Amino acid sequence: MENWLKALKYNPLNYLGASESKAIELFVKRDLCNEVSKDARDLWTLPEVIKIVSKQQDDGSWKYPNARAQQERPFENYSYLETYRNFGVLVEKYGMDFEHHSTAMAVDYLFSLQTDEGDFRGIYGKQYSPNYSAGIMELLIKAGYADHPGIRKGFEWLLSVMQDDGGWAIPLRTKRAKGRWRKILESQPLLPDRSRPFSHLVTGVVLRAFAAHPKYKRSKEALRAGDLLKSRFFLPDKYSDRRDPSFWSSVSFPFWFTDIVSSLDSLSLMGYTADDSDINGALEWLTDRQAPDGSWDLKLLKDKHLDQKRWISLAICRIFRRFYP
Repeated sequence: MENWLKALKYNPLNYLGASESKAIELFVKRDLCNEVSKDARDLWTLPEVIKIVSKQQDDGSWKYPNARAQQERPFENYSYLETYRNFGVLVEKYGMDFEHHSTAMAVDYLFSLQTDEGDFRGIYGKQYSPNYSAGIMELLIKAGYADHPGIRKGFEWLLSVMQDDGGWAIPLRTKRAKGRWRKILESQPLLPDRSRPFSHLVTGVVLRAFAAHPKYKRSKEALRAGDLLKSRFFLPDKYSDRRDPSFWSSVSFPFWFTDIVSSLDSLSLMGYTADDSDINGALEWLTDRQAPDGSWDLKLLKDKHLDQKRWISLAICRIFRRFYP
C-alpha cells in the first residue's frame, strides 16, 4: 500500500471508483494510480463539456444567466464572473487547455480584461481585486499559458500590491472605504494601505496562482505568504469578508474561496511537507473527518448535485499523495 493511503483512516479508491463520471475515473487513474497513458483530451467530447461550450459567446465569454442582476449592477462585470466560473470547470474538471478552440476564445476574452497595470479588473467595478486577478491567472497557467507575457505582468502587479507583512488583502477593505458601494466601485481604484494586516481569504486565492506556476511557486515572496497562510488555519479572517472560522471547512471544486482543502492543495505544490506542524495539524483534521466509505463529508458550497463530494475527495487524495509520496 502506498504511503499516502497509509496516512488515511480508510481507503478512498473504491468510493472514487464508484463514480459514474468519466472525468473522475480518468483523474483517479492518472493522478492516484499512475496510469500515465490517460489523456484528458478524451473528456473534451463528453456531453457535459459540449453543453458548456455551446453557451460560449462569440467574444469568448459566457453570459451571466441572471440578466436582471447585470442590469441592476452595471458597474460589475457579470460576464467576467460567469466566464471565470465556466472556464474553471472546463480546465479543472475536464483538463481543457490551449489546444481546444473554446479555451483559446476564453483566454482572449480574459486577457482583454487585463489592464495596463497588470490586474484583471471588472468584478469589483473599477477597484483592484488581487483575489479574482490571481484566480484567473491560476486557470490560465493550468490551461498552458504560464509563459504568456500577460501572466508575467500579472505576477508583477500582484507583487506590487502586497501588504507589508507579506500577504494580500482587498485594497478597498484596507482603506475602510465608506459611502455608497456603487459610488466606490465606480471610482478610481484605491491603493492598499500596506500597513494593515493580510487577509487569509485573499492570500489563499492569490497563492493558487503562484502554486500553479513552475517558476513563481518557490519564490521567496510565495513562500513567505505560504507561511502566513498556514499560520491562520481555522482562525477568523482579519476582515469582514467570510470572516467566520467555519469558512475554512466550507469547500468547493473547482476551488473558489480559501478553505482548508484549497490551501493545502497550494502548499503541497509549493514544496511544503507533512513535517510542518501547521500542515500536519490540518492533515490530521482531514483524516479525522474521513467517513468509513472513504469519502469526506465536508460542507459543500457549490454544485452539490454534480458529484461534488467525490471531486472534493479526489482533491484531498491528491493532497495526501503529494505530502506522503
